[in-house]
Amino acid sequence: MKIVDLRSDTVTLPTPAMREAMAQAEVGDDVMGEDPTINRLQQVAAERMGKEAGLFVPSGTMGNLVAVLTHCGRGDEVILGNLSHTFIFEGGGVAALGGVMPHPLPNLPDGRIDLDAMQSAIRPDDIHQPITRLVVLENTHNRCGGTILRPEYMVKVGELVQRAGLKLHIDGARIFNAAVALGVPGKTLVEQADSVTFCLSKALCAPVGSVLCGSAEFIRGARRIRKQLGGGMRQAGVLAAAGLVALEQMVDRLAEDHRRARHLAEGLANIPGLRLDTPVPDTNMVFATLNEDISLNSAQVTARLAEKGIKVGAVGLRRFRMVTHYWIDDEGIDLTLNAFSQTL
Repeated sequence: MKIVDLRSDTVTLPTPAMREAMAQAEVGDDVMGEDPTINRLQQVAAERMGKEAGLFVPSGTMGNLVAVLTHCGRGDEVILGNLSHTFIFEGGGVAALGGVMPHPLPNLPDGRIDLDAMQSAIRPDDIHQPITRLVVLENTHNRCGGTILRPEYMVKVGELVQRAGLKLHIDGARIFNAAVALGVPGKTLVEQADSVTFCLSKALCAPVGSVLCGSAEFIRGARRIRKQLGGGMRQAGVLAAAGLVALEQMVDRLAEDHRRARHLAEGLANIPGLRLDTPVPDTNMVFATLNEDISLNSAQVTARLAEKGIKVGAVGLRRFRMVTHYWIDDEGIDLTLNAFSQTL
């Protein structure tokens, strides 16, 4: 039985080209700055993001945490979305490990934070209140359906942040999905940002790693924080080699994932008992919800789908998330639609 795993693009496996590059990678001690493959990855990543420097980290969660702790001190405050990955899915690290206070604001359905709400959330100079230091945005936005923050919105956020004397970090775990969908270079979406993290191990298929990018001065500070968090790796060029293949070979093909996500959404919309959160997905995520006339809940449906070889994510009592990626082909989409039809 063919297994179709749509739970996340984190389940992607390295490609044959990545495995070959890993086997042939030239390595050194990265903590000493002597791993040539990591150094090259960091340089290429920074160039892709239009920044001065990059820092290879084991995960996007660590990349975001390093960024916040580099920008903020204990008792400072970070403004972010109430549905953001950093607020919901990163173990409360900014507060637990950095003493940084999260100030969550409502995410709009498309992932944006209202600019007036953002402006109002900035604290006055008052000894009774924490100091607002940082705004964190997510692009694409996971829990809002893989939605894209458009360049025109980013310009307005950048202007607001600059006027207030704050810093801006982008959780760009899937920034290349946004860039490919819009037909622009990745750096276009982060021009206003002081730092950005993007993930190599999601839709880009590398086995491990993210890259944090920013100014040379910022990355010097971030390197120290990474070390404090236990993220200083040694001969990790074997991992960086796969990341280089990801950037060289896997970005442009993301359009295929987006096409398949649209095909999946169109098919699910025609199945009685399901409604699509976003009928035409921006990128590679499809969210669907069971109608009230369906007696099954999402856990029961996912269990029955799994018996047919289809793995999807249950992200609520009656809600599903499905993520297309390199290892999902057209046949897998058709099998998924047939399984949903039979189950419901």
